[in-house]
Amino acid sequence: MTNWTKLIEAKIAVARRPMKPGRVHPNVRIPPGQTEVRDFPILDLGFRPLVPTTQWRLRLFGLVEQETELDWDAFTALPQVALVADFHCVTRWSQLDMEWEGVMACELLALARPLDSAAFVTLHGYDGYTTNLPLQALLDDDVIVAHRWSGNPLPREHGGPVRIIVPKRYAWKGAKWLKAIEFHARDRPGFWEVRGYHNEGDPWQEERFGWPENQEEDL
Repeated sequence: MTNWTKLIEAKIAVARRPMKPGRVHPNVRIPPGQTEVRDFPILDLGFRPLVPTTQWRLRLFGLVEQETELDWDAFTALPQVALVADFHCVTRWSQLDMEWEGVMACELLALARPLDSAAFVTLHGYDGYTTNLPLQALLDDDVIVAHRWSGNPLPREHGGPVRIIVPKRYAWKGAKWLKAIEFHARDRPGFWEVRGYHNEGDPWQEERFGWPENQEEDL
Protein backbone atom coordinates (compact mmCIF):
# COMPACT_ATOMS: atom_id res chain seq x y z
CA MET A 1 0.00 0.00 0.00
CA THR A 2 1.49 3.36 -1.05
CA ASN A 3 1.67 6.40 1.20
CA TRP A 4 -0.86 8.12 -1.08
CA THR A 5 -3.26 5.20 -0.66
CA LYS A 6 -3.14 5.48 3.14
CA LEU A 7 -3.73 9.23 3.01
CA ILE A 8 -6.57 8.87 0.51
CA GLU A 9 -8.31 6.27 2.66
CA ALA A 10 -8.09 8.58 5.68
CA LYS A 11 -9.54 11.46 3.64
CA ILE A 12 -12.41 9.27 2.42
CA ALA A 13 -13.29 8.38 6.01
CA VAL A 14 -13.52 12.08 6.87
CA ALA A 15 -15.40 12.95 3.67
CA ARG A 16 -18.10 10.36 4.37
CA ARG A 17 -19.03 11.96 7.67
CA PRO A 18 -22.15 14.18 7.62
CA MET A 19 -21.13 17.73 6.71
CA LYS A 20 -22.87 21.01 7.48
CA PRO A 21 -22.09 24.32 5.75
CA GLY A 22 -20.44 26.94 7.92
CA ARG A 23 -22.57 29.89 8.99
CA VAL A 24 -20.00 32.65 9.04
CA HIS A 25 -20.94 36.24 8.20
CA PRO A 26 -21.02 36.51 4.38
CA ASN A 27 -18.57 39.40 4.25
CA VAL A 28 -15.94 37.25 5.91
CA ARG A 29 -16.46 34.51 3.35
CA ILE A 30 -15.88 36.70 0.30
CA PRO A 31 -12.19 36.93 -0.65
CA PRO A 32 -10.47 40.27 -1.35
CA GLY A 33 -11.45 41.94 -4.59
CA GLN A 34 -14.59 39.82 -5.05
CA THR A 35 -18.26 40.87 -5.29
CA GLU A 36 -21.10 38.57 -4.24
CA VAL A 37 -23.59 37.56 -6.94
CA ARG A 38 -26.75 35.50 -6.66
CA ASP A 39 -26.91 34.13 -10.19
CA PHE A 40 -24.38 31.77 -11.81
CA PRO A 41 -22.55 33.57 -14.64
CA ILE A 42 -21.57 31.44 -17.64
CA LEU A 43 -17.94 31.55 -18.74
CA ASP A 44 -16.16 29.26 -21.19
CA LEU A 45 -13.71 29.26 -24.12
CA GLY A 46 -16.47 29.72 -26.66
CA PHE A 47 -17.11 26.02 -27.11
CA ARG A 48 -19.54 23.96 -25.06
CA PRO A 49 -19.14 20.29 -25.91
CA LEU A 50 -22.27 18.19 -25.99
CA VAL A 51 -21.44 14.98 -24.12
CA PRO A 52 -24.39 12.66 -23.54
CA THR A 53 -24.11 10.57 -20.40
CA THR A 54 -24.22 7.45 -22.61
CA GLN A 55 -20.94 8.58 -24.21
CA TRP A 56 -19.26 10.24 -21.23
CA ARG A 57 -16.17 8.58 -19.79
CA LEU A 58 -13.74 9.61 -17.05
CA ARG A 59 -10.19 8.34 -17.35
CA LEU A 60 -7.66 8.24 -14.47
CA PHE A 61 -4.15 7.65 -15.78
CA GLY A 62 -0.45 8.43 -15.48
CA LEU A 63 1.49 7.66 -12.32
CA VAL A 64 -1.08 5.31 -10.81
CA GLU A 65 -1.18 1.65 -9.83
CA GLN A 66 -4.47 1.08 -11.65
CA GLU A 67 -5.41 3.05 -14.73
CA THR A 68 -9.19 3.40 -14.59
CA GLU A 69 -11.97 4.42 -16.95
CA LEU A 70 -15.47 4.98 -15.63
CA ASP A 71 -18.64 5.15 -17.67
CA TRP A 72 -21.75 6.90 -16.36
CA ASP A 73 -23.16 3.84 -14.61
CA ALA A 74 -19.87 3.09 -12.84
CA PHE A 75 -19.43 6.73 -11.82
CA THR A 76 -22.93 7.11 -10.40
CA ALA A 77 -22.61 3.77 -8.59
CA LEU A 78 -19.79 5.22 -6.47
CA PRO A 79 -20.67 6.73 -3.07
CA GLN A 80 -22.60 9.96 -3.70
CA VAL A 81 -22.45 13.03 -1.49
CA ALA A 82 -24.16 16.41 -1.26
CA LEU A 83 -21.90 19.36 -0.57
CA VAL A 84 -22.49 23.07 0.06
CA ALA A 85 -19.54 25.26 -0.90
CA ASP A 86 -18.67 28.82 -1.92
CA PHE A 87 -17.54 29.51 -5.49
CA HIS A 88 -15.01 32.20 -6.44
CA CYS A 89 -14.31 33.24 -10.03
CA VAL A 90 -11.11 35.07 -10.98
CA THR A 91 -13.30 37.57 -12.87
CA ARG A 92 -14.12 38.98 -9.43
CA TRP A 93 -17.47 37.44 -8.51
CA SER A 94 -18.32 34.98 -5.78
CA GLN A 95 -21.47 32.98 -5.11
CA LEU A 96 -22.04 31.56 -1.66
CA ASP A 97 -23.63 28.29 -0.54
CA MET A 98 -23.76 26.55 -3.89
CA GLU A 99 -25.25 23.06 -3.66
CA TRP A 100 -23.42 20.25 -5.46
CA GLU A 101 -23.92 16.51 -5.67
CA GLY A 102 -21.48 13.94 -6.96
CA VAL A 103 -18.43 11.92 -5.99
CA MET A 104 -15.67 13.14 -3.72
CA ALA A 105 -12.38 13.43 -5.61
CA CYS A 106 -10.65 11.27 -3.01
CA GLU A 107 -13.02 8.40 -3.88
CA LEU A 108 -11.72 8.48 -7.45
CA LEU A 109 -8.11 8.66 -6.31
CA ALA A 110 -8.69 5.54 -4.24
CA LEU A 111 -9.66 3.66 -7.40
CA ALA A 112 -6.53 4.64 -9.29
CA ARG A 113 -4.15 4.49 -6.31
CA PRO A 114 -1.54 7.16 -7.18
CA LEU A 115 2.09 6.08 -6.95
CA ASP A 116 4.30 7.73 -4.35
CA SER A 117 6.05 9.53 -7.21
CA ALA A 118 2.79 11.29 -8.17
CA ALA A 119 2.67 14.85 -6.88
CA PHE A 120 0.57 16.81 -9.39
CA VAL A 121 -2.47 16.31 -11.60
CA THR A 122 -3.73 17.71 -14.87
CA LEU A 123 -7.50 17.98 -15.22
CA HIS A 124 -8.67 17.49 -18.82
CA GLY A 125 -12.00 18.70 -20.23
CA TYR A 126 -13.90 17.49 -23.28
CA ASP A 127 -13.41 20.98 -24.74
CA GLY A 128 -9.62 20.51 -24.75
CA TYR A 129 -9.15 22.63 -21.63
CA THR A 130 -6.54 21.70 -19.04
CA THR A 131 -5.58 23.00 -15.62
CA ASN A 132 -3.10 21.82 -13.03
CA LEU A 133 -3.19 21.22 -9.29
CA PRO A 134 -1.04 19.62 -6.63
CA LEU A 135 -2.34 16.11 -6.00
CA GLN A 136 -2.72 17.08 -2.34
CA ALA A 137 -5.40 19.61 -3.32
CA LEU A 138 -7.72 16.83 -4.49
CA LEU A 139 -7.65 15.30 -1.01
CA ASP A 140 -9.49 18.21 0.59
CA ASP A 141 -12.88 17.19 1.94
CA ASP A 142 -14.70 19.83 -0.14
CA VAL A 143 -13.43 18.79 -3.60
CA ILE A 144 -16.24 17.13 -5.52
CA VAL A 145 -16.62 15.75 -9.03
CA ALA A 146 -20.14 17.04 -9.49
CA HIS A 147 -22.95 15.96 -11.78
CA ARG A 148 -25.79 17.85 -10.06
CA TRP A 149 -26.24 21.47 -9.01
CA SER A 150 -29.10 22.91 -6.94
CA GLY A 151 -30.96 19.61 -7.09
CA ASN A 152 -30.85 19.23 -10.86
CA PRO A 153 -28.51 17.59 -13.38
CA LEU A 154 -25.56 19.88 -14.09
CA PRO A 155 -26.47 21.81 -17.26
CA ARG A 156 -24.22 21.80 -20.30
CA GLU A 157 -23.43 25.52 -20.05
CA HIS A 158 -22.01 25.01 -16.57
CA GLY A 159 -19.87 22.02 -17.49
CA GLY A 160 -22.35 19.16 -17.53
CA PRO A 161 -22.56 16.31 -17.41
CA VAL A 162 -19.60 16.47 -14.98
CA ARG A 163 -17.24 19.13 -13.67
CA ILE A 164 -14.86 19.26 -10.73
CA ILE A 165 -15.32 21.83 -7.96
CA VAL A 166 -12.27 22.97 -5.96
CA PRO A 167 -13.64 25.59 -3.53
CA LYS A 168 -10.28 26.69 -2.10
CA ARG A 169 -9.09 27.79 -5.56
CA TYR A 170 -10.41 30.18 -8.17
CA ALA A 171 -12.96 28.45 -10.35
CA TRP A 172 -10.69 28.10 -13.42
CA LYS A 173 -8.88 25.39 -11.42
CA GLY A 174 -12.02 23.21 -11.61
CA ALA A 175 -12.33 21.86 -15.15
CA LYS A 176 -15.76 21.79 -16.78
CA TRP A 177 -16.89 18.85 -18.95
CA LEU A 178 -14.38 16.70 -17.06
CA LYS A 179 -12.83 13.96 -19.20
CA ALA A 180 -9.67 12.80 -17.43
CA ILE A 181 -7.38 13.21 -14.44
CA GLU A 182 -3.71 12.68 -15.28
CA PHE A 183 -1.08 12.12 -12.56
CA HIS A 184 2.48 13.51 -12.82
CA ALA A 185 5.68 13.64 -10.82
CA ARG A 186 6.28 17.29 -11.78
CA ASP A 187 3.98 20.22 -12.30
CA ARG A 188 2.50 20.82 -15.75
CA PRO A 189 0.79 24.22 -16.09
CA GLY A 190 -2.50 24.18 -18.01
CA PHE A 191 -4.40 26.36 -20.46
CA TRP A 192 -4.66 29.56 -18.40
CA GLU A 193 -1.49 29.03 -16.39
CA VAL A 194 0.74 29.17 -19.49
CA ARG A 195 -1.16 32.32 -20.52
CA GLY A 196 -0.22 34.24 -17.39
CA TYR A 197 -2.67 33.10 -14.74
CA HIS A 198 -1.20 32.29 -11.35
CA ASN A 199 -0.09 28.69 -10.89
CA GLU A 200 -1.83 28.26 -7.52
CA GLY A 201 -5.01 30.35 -7.78
CA ASP A 202 -5.74 30.90 -4.08
CA PRO A 203 -8.56 33.49 -3.91
CA TRP A 204 -7.71 34.51 -0.36
CA GLN A 205 -4.22 35.49 -1.49
CA GLU A 206 -5.59 37.07 -4.70
CA GLU A 207 -3.38 34.80 -6.76
CA ARG A 208 -4.94 35.84 -10.05
CA PHE A 209 -1.98 36.36 -12.36
CA GLY A 210 1.74 35.61 -12.38
CA TRP A 211 3.83 33.33 -14.55
CA PRO A 212 4.49 29.89 -13.01
CA GLU A 213 8.03 29.32 -11.92
CA ASN A 214 8.18 25.73 -13.14
CA GLN A 215 6.84 24.89 -16.58
CA GLU A 216 8.71 21.62 -17.00
CA GLU A 217 6.82 18.61 -18.33
CA ASP A 218 7.36 14.98 -17.47
CA LEU A 219 9.51 13.16 -20.00
